[in-house]
Formats: sequence, C-alpha cells, structure tokens
Amino acid sequence: MQADASDDVFKALADPSRRRLLDRLHATDGQSLGDLCAGLTMTRQAVAKHLAILEAANLVVSKRKGREKLHFINPIPIHEIAERWISKFDQPRLSALSALKRSLEGENHD
Repeated sequence: MQADASDDVFKALADPSRRRLLDRLHATDGQSLGDLCAGLTMTRQAVAKHLAILEAANLVVSKRKGREKLHFINPIPIHEIAERWISKFDQPRLSALSALKRSLEGENHD
C-alpha cells in the first residue's frame, strides 16, 4: 500500500460517522444508500458524502443492481494497514502482556 493510499484510509477512518457506516456494512454487506440511512440521524446527502470518501479510500466498493447502487466493505486496505502497523510488533511479547493483563484482572481461564 502506497503512503498516499494509507493516508486516505487513515483520514477516512478518522471520522466516527464513516466508521459507523463501515460497521453497518460489516454487519450486513451490500446495502443501498437508503438502507444505510435507516436509523441514522444523518441526512441522505451526508451519508452519500461519507460513502464517497470511503470509496475514494477504497474501503467501500459499489455495484449497480438494477436501479439500486449497493455498497460493500473492502477489507483489504484495513488488512494492509494491520500488516504494516500492527504485525511489526513482536506477537509473542504482545501475547505475554495480554495474558499477564488477564491474569492480573482475574480473567485467566487457561
């Protein structure tokens, strides 16, 4: 992933409304604009603008189905960021710290 592309992804993910839209697509992929607007306090125009930003960052892809435009989450950019920024940390050390945290908090069920 190029620096410019990851910048677009980080900028798109910075907004809580866009993260909420991604969560909704993760729960039910392939939603129309109307589906995504249902139950939100945002206007249809605001949701459309957020979707355009998510599409520009390649986090959402759309497909026409008849008269409808369906939106689908694209997990690849997030996976690429996870590989670059998270997996570079020492996994065994993180696992040990996580186990220690669970143990100290009384959550160790091993």
